[in-house]
Amino acid sequence: MSRGWLQLTGAAAVLAGVIGLLELAQVPVAGQDREALRTTWGDPDLQGIWTTNYDTPLERPARYADREFFTEEERAAIDSERARLLGLYRRRTERGTEQDVGGAYDATIFLTHKHLGPRTSLIIDPPDGQLPALTPAAQQRRDEIDEYNRALLQATEACRQGRPGCPPYGPPSPRREEAPPHYLTVEVNRSYHPEDRSLSERCMGNRLPDFGNITGFFLQIVQSPDTVSIFYDTGQGQGWQRVIPVSDRPHLPSTVRQWRGDSRGRWEGDTLVVDVTNFTPKTDFFGSRENLHLVERWRRIDAETIEYVATMEDPTTWVRPWTVTFELSLQDNRANRIYKEPRCHEGNYGLPALLAGARAEERAFAEGRGPDPATLCVAGPTGACGGFAFGFAESGEEADPLRR
Repeated sequence: MSRGWLQLTGAAAVLAGVIGLLELAQVPVAGQDREALRTTWGDPDLQGIWTTNYDTPLERPARYADREFFTEEERAAIDSERARLLGLYRRRTERGTEQDVGGAYDATIFLTHKHLGPRTSLIIDPPDGQLPALTPAAQQRRDEIDEYNRALLQATEACRQGRPGCPPYGPPSPRREEAPPHYLTVEVNRSYHPEDRSLSERCMGNRLPDFGNITGFFLQIVQSPDTVSIFYDTGQGQGWQRVIPVSDRPHLPSTVRQWRGDSRGRWEGDTLVVDVTNFTPKTDFFGSRENLHLVERWRRIDAETIEYVATMEDPTTWVRPWTVTFELSLQDNRANRIYKEPRCHEGNYGLPALLAGARAEERAFAEGRGPDPATLCVAGPTGACGGFAFGFAESGEEADPLRR
């Protein structure tokens, strides 16, 4: 027997033993009271694998403006309509078009397959379930990025055809050679370098806070007396490990900025309160960047459920703080739906391939063998270059029944 095989089987045995211990320590029996849901050192036990069972809009749809919850009849009707739409969109647009290629992927990945949740919105404060208004400075930054993106789109064939989301058609803009007005977190219609592409395409789409998404969302929580560790299996293989010190130590100096901020936890009764600051200006959470202040509350409310409440504050971005809540449901540890190996773009080979393709298009145009790259639609507002919204826009039907 080879030495490599012995090492592999030995590692597998150790892993199996660790999983067994975690299952004994983490999985509560239904019907236990809250006192039984504690660690051996006395803290509330949040351990296990958790996920969201439902799809809930972040903001409350206008037709439910004064309602915090759907009726069961409304949920059933909306689920039925979403199922109809999933079938409708499986039709093809004109084969070989940009819209056909973009839509084939998006229809599979980005149309929800989850049942509608009981809440009309994740946002519970403000009471109307809407995101607070942006400050003038934050709105100006958003407008500047949008204006830049539209300038790069204007010469595309999609805009010549008047596709949804396009600016008026015109010649290639000189802004195509300019640097963007702010650090980009979304893609633009250009592929000169990696920073022209979105954070998601660069396999950097994971973020904090994370409210779950339709491409996957599982959390694995493990505790020690001084630490809570959470692995986020989120997005398309963009998982990441978060370590929260349970400590009264101060935050890092303000000169130290991190992609997902600096977390500090404390127990308030049965609730783990996590204060997060020190975000980097290279992220973007609904307009907020380095000044985001996040306060999370994690509370085990029964053997199968954690209540999560998050409050976001940034006076440079929003006119007031806002709060989100949802519930996480315990999963079977033996099924183990956590994948810790990064698998975005199969190691992100897709991004250098995308950039290499852009260089090939430029060479072909310079040699008179292909179209001007400025006329190609590779990224832009939803519907301009394809995607699932395109098919519904063509049919005149709103893709989301909650927005009708």
